[in-house]
Amino acid sequence: MAEPRQADLFGDYGQADLFGEAPPPYRPDLVKVRARLNKLLTEVRAAESLPSSRALLLRTIFPQMTSWLPEEEGAQLRFEFEKEMERLKAA
Repeated sequence: MAEPRQADLFGDYGQADLFGEAPPPYRPDLVKVRARLNKLLTEVRAAESLPSSRALLLRTIFPQMTSWLPEEEGAQLRFEFEKEMERLKAA
């Protein structure tokens, strides 16, 4: 029997993975995360008031950044941050 002239379109030809292995999951530098969180907390503590757009941004990013830290450390920073935001809200 003669071989078909057209190759099998769905055959497994051992094509190499075009993108290689998946990169490792992102892990931030915790020293940099702590430094940034402390800088933001210092900003909030020093403020007499904050524009609503800045307050909204901080209320969004601060809790997200603390999720990279160990649970107790993140919870403490969130508590301190919320205490300062409440102070600003009352002012």
